[in-house]
Amino acid sequence: MGYGLSGLSRKRTGKSRRVSSWDRSGRNKDNITVKSGETAVIADIEGPGVIRHIWSTIAVHEQYSFRKILIRVYWDDEEHPSIDSPIGDFFGVGHGVASHYVSLPLNMITTQGVVENKAAMNCFFEMPFARRARFEITNECDNDLILYFYIDYTEEPVPNDSFYFHAQWRRENPTAGTMDLHALKADHDAQTDPWFSENKVNAVANLDGKGNYVILDAVGEGHYVGCNLSIDHIDPIPGFVWPGEGDDMFFIDGEAWPPTLHGTGTEDYFCAAWGYPSGKYDGPYHGISLAAPLRGYGEAWRENNIIPFHDCSGKWTTYRFHIVDPIVFEKSLLFSIEHGHANCQSNDYSSVAYWYQREPHKQFPETLPVALRLPLSEKESARRFYRNL
Repeated sequence: MGYGLSGLSRKRTGKSRRVSSWDRSGRNKDNITVKSGETAVIADIEGPGVIRHIWSTIAVHEQYSFRKILIRVYWDDEEHPSIDSPIGDFFGVGHGVASHYVSLPLNMITTQGVVENKAAMNCFFEMPFARRARFEITNECDNDLILYFYIDYTEEPVPNDSFYFHAQWRRENPTAGTMDLHALKADHDAQTDPWFSENKVNAVANLDGKGNYVILDAVGEGHYVGCNLSIDHIDPIPGFVWPGEGDDMFFIDGEAWPPTLHGTGTEDYFCAAWGYPSGKYDGPYHGISLAAPLRGYGEAWRENNIIPFHDCSGKWTTYRFHIVDPIVFEKSLLFSIEHGHANCQSNDYSSVAYWYQREPHKQFPETLPVALRLPLSEKESARRFYRNL
């Protein structure tokens, strides 16, 4: 099944097929309408076959529609979906908005340099299925949804040992911080040492990982191929405004402490360093798909002698894909990350994990209702952020 630049000259088997929203009347209404509160089955494909490419764009006059609309995919008549996510998060950008970025397996194409409410969205993850592939779109907006889409696939045999593609969205808002950083502010303000609060935080130990933010909890045989992580930074350490320092931890096949793979910090797992000095950037395997710091406050930090580090307030989405270095598991995989060093911070975390495994998969946590999926407003995000500074 594997394609790629190195195999383009080889003979291909199978038949190329597509399901799309083209206008069957021959006119130019190349979309479908999904009414508010309804679910549409946009593709029900008989197998065996392999999904090669998904393209979509949406039109609905409503804020945060990318978080309100759900995409679900079921393989081979399974009862519970193997893909279950808000549509924007699935395609790589959180917080209910769109942002231009390009990675190897996923992208959004829209106006560069701004936070948008529209985008073309593409997915190139290979998705085999033996008997059936059913794609659903659920519209939980208040208004009707106009949906354009392609689902490109090949009809071809699928080996019996093929793993199936999975994607799962999670959110914890706020994460359960191990320290009251707002209460620490008074002690920090009374000190002359600008590193007082950070030193207090760094003295705390995490020796079990049990309070980490969970990105993936899978049971079975497979391999993890990446994630995106969205953070709204609403609980900064007084005097130190970086939300990272949280170590990534992979517990493979039930292994206890220490984790099988133990990282050194949030930005390190996402292949950056020293925070996110680049701001937004696109890479094939890692990058920052959304950088939306609070607007107009950078100078106030410097005037108040707050360590600037960089403007890392507000909402961010960063991604890491294990295309050439998948994380292999035979029985189970628990992947989690600290929310600040030793889980000290109570920020808004959400994520999508991408992985392949043999069915059946562990049932996902119940999808949050739309009211609990929505991001904080910029005003509320700013209010919570500045109460600690």
